[in-house]
Amino acid sequence: MQQHDGVHRRGGIAFNREELSQILNVYGRKVASGEWRDYAIDILREKAVFSVFRRTTEVPLYRIEKAPKLSRRQGAYSVVAATGLILKRGHDLARVLRALDKGLRLVEC
Repeated sequence: MQQHDGVHRRGGIAFNREELSQILNVYGRKVASGEWRDYAIDILREKAVFSVFRRTTEVPLYRIEKAPKLSRRQGAYSVVAATGLILKRGHDLARVLRALDKGLRLVEC
């Protein structure tokens, strides 16, 4: 299946090599630290989704999404938590992925 600008000829949105390289770089660091163990990539009509899991049988901890239709307004990239909360959205994938490096920290009162 050939690809042009992240859009497959069959109508699905996909990550290009540069985007996958950036995502897999973060993924590799998280696997090495023992936080993540598995991933899945979904090529959908409206967006591409890279989901990361602690265990294969669970719901994804995070989803990294690419939705080109949102690129002019909010940015094509987003990081979404398991709860559906959008942690970061923007035009620059590297900047959006930094939300995963920071991690979620709970503040005690």
